[in-house]
Amino acid sequence: MPVTIEQLLKLVKLDECEHLEFKTAKDEFKNERLLKYCCALANEGGGKVILGVTDKAPRQIVGTRAFSNIQKIKQKLISTLQLKIDAVEIMYQEARVLVFDIPSRPLGVPISYDKVYWMRRGEELVAMTQDMLKGIFNESVPDYSAQICTEARFEDLSEEGIEEFRRRWIRKSGNEKLGLLSSHQLLHDAELVDGNRITFAALALFGKHRSLGRLNFAHAEVIFEYRSKEIAGPASQREEFREGFFLYYDKLWELVNLRNDMQHFQDGLFIQDIPTFSERSIREAILNAVSHRDYQNPGNVFIKQFPEKIEITSPGGFPDGINPENILDKQMPRNRRIAETFAKCGLVERSGQGADRMFEEAIEQGKSLPDYSLGDSYQVILKLDGRVIDEYFLKFLEKASSERKHPFTTHELLVLDTIHNGGKIRPNLRYVIQVLLQDGIIERMSRNKFILSKKFYVLSGKKGVYTRKKGLDRETNKQLLLKHIRENAQTGSTMPEFRQILPECTDIMIRNLINELRTDKQIEKKGDKRGSKYFTFD
Repeated sequence: MPVTIEQLLKLVKLDECEHLEFKTAKDEFKNERLLKYCCALANEGGGKVILGVTDKAPRQIVGTRAFSNIQKIKQKLISTLQLKIDAVEIMYQEARVLVFDIPSRPLGVPISYDKVYWMRRGEELVAMTQDMLKGIFNESVPDYSAQICTEARFEDLSEEGIEEFRRRWIRKSGNEKLGLLSSHQLLHDAELVDGNRITFAALALFGKHRSLGRLNFAHAEVIFEYRSKEIAGPASQREEFREGFFLYYDKLWELVNLRNDMQHFQDGLFIQDIPTFSERSIREAILNAVSHRDYQNPGNVFIKQFPEKIEITSPGGFPDGINPENILDKQMPRNRRIAETFAKCGLVERSGQGADRMFEEAIEQGKSLPDYSLGDSYQVILKLDGRVIDEYFLKFLEKASSERKHPFTTHELLVLDTIHNGGKIRPNLRYVIQVLLQDGIIERMSRNKFILSKKFYVLSGKKGVYTRKKGLDRETNKQLLLKHIRENAQTGSTMPEFRQILPECTDIMIRNLINELRTDKQIEKKGDKRGSKYFTFD
């Protein structure tokens, strides 16, 4: 800023729009409401919130007594929303006006407050729609793979790789006319060449070995290693693929599958086999590495296979706004032209689905979740552990899915895996809990504590563990309540105190425990309704 009186008078004459919000706020304006408006304006491209001006035309400058400490509320906005918000105080004919100037959100990053991405709808503040969020998450910096390599010629592209792409595109689209196009026209229609100009995407997908070296694009290479142990030293096998991706994509899976042991487990009268490395997950992981890597980084994509795990390293950290915690909910392809080409020929169904598939399959096969924790700002490292950790959990999922007559969603599987492993359910996944409870797949222990249903413990031969978990937790809570009532025998104990003792339990759960203690003649109730208190018997 700053905003002058003259500028303020011009703003007052404007209509409210997505970039301008007027509020009378004569006496006060709540912090939370201001935060939501600033959040909404940032999500809509930035703008101004002006307090002390009527919002109905013709507008009047009436002044405001809200936010007497302008610097304090400014710092509150900045620290909460992580945006460089400015705020000024203007005096006009003894009327105090506050102008908050809100910048636009960063590219591809919506702003949230209180776990909601706010926007305005008329006079209301509402959550942004999924379509709007998806559009923001899919924004990206200029696509490097769509840029032109000025020194490249069509002769630098492999005809064999182009034909492999053609076959896959025809199979996916059912458009046999693609077979009649020249190679040049085919790539032009796929937006991989522009006249005689060749994109970096075309080089990464179809480039010849010598051409990639001559064009200083040799780092668009995938290196495969097999190591029998996780120790330093030469690999047992090493293969380098410095050529277009369509020339070696199937070869990579063939190399992995050479040492892909089957894991056997008994399922009734039958023996089921689960491969250590799932073809679908491995292919998806490779596709993600090639389409999301940073091609301006001189590093290579590395695939390291060990007897029971695979590590895939791709140059460049996660794109802005993406991290290991939100990778299933946000998609931002770094190389959109390459990702679109994969979609055209059926290698991927939609952007971001690869991560979903890997997580789903790991859980459904009783394996550890894909692990992205080893990466940093310079590289993404994905670890896939092929060991079946709990075959009974696998059977439980199969049985539960069959009984409910429809498969689990990715988020449902993540919640079930978290409960199974005793972890803490992420806030953005808690919305699926009620469905799993209604379907009898999980059971509530307390307000925020759940276990898998009794069926899991029956399948795994651990019915005693189920009884212990259910019974011990209940008895422990009862004893905590009884201890508190005894220690406060002179004054009595109240329901608000019980909530403090058992914050994870609902009021109904607490009342049930209290009623059991009363039935057992361990405590008594005195008084009615809200004034009631509980005592031990004299």
